[in-house]
Amino acid sequence: MIGRARDEPVTPALILDLPAVERNITEMARRMAALPAALRPHAKIHKSPIVGQMQLDAGAIGLTTATVWEAAALIDAGLTDVLIANQAIGPVKAAELARIAGLGRVIVAVESEVNVRELSEAAASAGSQIDVIVEVDVGQHRSGVRSVEEALELAAVIGRLPGLRLQGVLGYEGHCMLEPDRALRIEKATAANEVLIGVVDAFEQQGLATEIVAAGGLGTWDITGANPRISEIHAGSYVFTDAFHRTLVPGFDIALTVLATIISRTGDMVVIDVGRKAIGIDRTPPEVVGDQGAIRIEYGQHFIHEEHTALELVPGSQLGVGDRVELMPGYAPTTVNFYDFYYVVADDRVMDVWPIHARYGSATAGVGPAPQNG
Repeated sequence: MIGRARDEPVTPALILDLPAVERNITEMARRMAALPAALRPHAKIHKSPIVGQMQLDAGAIGLTTATVWEAAALIDAGLTDVLIANQAIGPVKAAELARIAGLGRVIVAVESEVNVRELSEAAASAGSQIDVIVEVDVGQHRSGVRSVEEALELAAVIGRLPGLRLQGVLGYEGHCMLEPDRALRIEKATAANEVLIGVVDAFEQQGLATEIVAAGGLGTWDITGANPRISEIHAGSYVFTDAFHRTLVPGFDIALTVLATIISRTGDMVVIDVGRKAIGIDRTPPEVVGDQGAIRIEYGQHFIHEEHTALELVPGSQLGVGDRVELMPGYAPTTVNFYDFYYVVADDRVMDVWPIHARYGSATAGVGPAPQNG
């Protein structure tokens, strides 16, 4: 397949436009250079050590993941500064976390005494040290301690346990991230940041570590990132963008598409071989890329099913059975999770195939169900 045209892979196929990825990484680095916060991009978007290394080469201070298994894929590939913006609960995850902490710097969010004791035991058993940050609920009401007092109590427990090193706090303002009203997003994010800084103030008064004050995502990159008390943000979707994020935070190129084949045509409606099992439809429907005669995807009149999607054509379109179309995902991170590899293209030719190392979850450690093929 190397050297063939970008529309030749067997469909559904995940297409990574390498020049577009490079431009997006460069653009985000340029934007961040004007802000006091550093960038630790979220690798759950791409799940690729290769893309992660490109981000590090452009100035990122490390990478962020959502799971222990994503972190393990990156650490095992030689990327050695990874923050898990989530809790790692249970003996198998704790043991894996302790293992990779012996290979590179690993930072993990914690919110409960049960969890920190489990991590301490795993670190002691592995002979490693795990860096931890206390997660604070700043308004999303998902995870995190709910008060300054809880944060201080947990920090005190961490300080008494072997194998753990307190590094600071995390306060993800996810409830602000997708707010379409820019003024309201600024208001919400600023309030959330103030909650986090209140915990930072309390930590500093007690002489507790605040090396890391982490928050932010793509939707608040220039709000949270402009706060001089916040040390790093975890924006990630810029690397590919998608149908949702390109309107929320414009200025990035479409770098990820799904190649599909038309398998049926009736009048001005065609059906393609890509459905919910092959493309992310979170937040907004996918969009057809380029001037291919297909003008929209219909949720109501037509459908997006598990293996099929209906496209409405411009009257007179010559597209027919066997023709190829490319779709921009509605949401890139869930799209990537469906596939084993990227077809990497440049100048409309396949130049390489990159495995998506970090999508396999617990199967990476030899436990849990085998991954489903994309």
